Amino acid sequence: MKSVIILGAGMVGVSSAIHLQRRGWSVVIIDRNEPGRETSYGNAGIIQSEAVRPYAMPRDIASLASIAAGLTNDVRYRATALPSHVNALIRYWWHSMPARHRAISDAYATLIAQALPTHDGLIQDAGAGALVRREGFFLLHRTAKALEAALAIAAVNRDRYGVRFSALTPAQLRQAEPGLINGGAGAIHWEDPWTVSDPGALVKAYAELFLREGGRILRGDAASLEPDGAGWRIDSADGPLTASAALVALGPWSPILLRRFGYRFTMVRKRGYHRHYAGGAELLRPVMDGAFGYVLAPMRQGLRITTGAELTGADAPATPVQLKKAEAAARTLVKLGNPVEAEPWFGTRPCMPDMLPVIGRAPRHRSLWLNFGHGHQGFTLGPATGRMTAELMDGDKPYVDPTPFRPER
Repeated sequence: MKSVIILGAGMVGVSSAIHLQRRGWSVVIIDRNEPGRETSYGNAGIIQSEAVRPYAMPRDIASLASIAAGLTNDVRYRATALPSHVNALIRYWWHSMPARHRAISDAYATLIAQALPTHDGLIQDAGAGALVRREGFFLLHRTAKALEAALAIAAVNRDRYGVRFSALTPAQLRQAEPGLINGGAGAIHWEDPWTVSDPGALVKAYAELFLREGGRILRGDAASLEPDGAGWRIDSADGPLTASAALVALGPWSPILLRRFGYRFTMVRKRGYHRHYAGGAELLRPVMDGAFGYVLAPMRQGLRITTGAELTGADAPATPVQLKKAEAAARTLVKLGNPVEAEPWFGTRPCMPDMLPVIGRAPRHRSLWLNFGHGHQGFTLGPATGRMTAELMDGDKPYVDPTPFRPER
């Protein structure tokens, strides 16, 4: 029987495990933590079918100057950490040139188109429908100029990729979300995305589905992975394990592990924060505040604020400056209530410089496979790239062209 060790119990690893197991593979997932407790836990809980264009780096002088001066809350950086980011950022800037970004978006959109269908089957099989709302979310803008610019981009995406949206006046937005005390200048209603009231719980539900279908999830250290003849060996809490193949789905930790095997993957590591607030008003759907780069999302634990990107050291202590600014901005939109956690959560988004995930066989190891680097969309794309990975590992023609995502690119 074909066997595989999957490193990583986040959305990407668990989804890959289900698809491989359903194709007859013997699958064990190894992680240092419980399923869905790392990066998959910390997002805004949106399955973003509208996100057909990955986040590009601003290239205009005004935007770059605003970031450099600390005037924007979308991106923050720690100056002492910038040297460790320079190489990745230069490549990110190069790939963000409009013509290159357009080609990247065309490839990216082929995966995004599969996000809802691939999640749908797993949600049904896992019995997780109560976690999911299928009514989209709102992108609020505070000025008419910003809203007009966003609507122009939305129209291009509608015409090129078929995403659906509608424009809401401030009154229409407040009617749709009575908990808002301020509708800004209006909003874009992205109509098709699904939203999840507990992202970690959805990953856990998928993991429980995997276990019910015969899989295993064990605690272990990914760093103990080593070649074993034509296959692989790893240490786990239940003792050493061997398999004919290994799949690296460790998100931001993937490049660190792969250095041991001679691979150098440059990654833009973007830290993000979140915190829950309870005792205030309620929202029905997430609201993204375009002016301050955060999302306000209704969760089981309360309203969750998730921040933009912070460029800092991998082991740097928490500096939730963006979260504090986002909280102040959110209080002008909604009665927020009080923080639930004593300290905010933070994690790292694994963004490749060309904004595309890495999916396929490792170039110099026939039995080593890769599925990581999903940037802001691991929660959205895990089932879609999990299916593609399983098809590649079985030698079948993938349902989406894998060429743009190959590790050798």
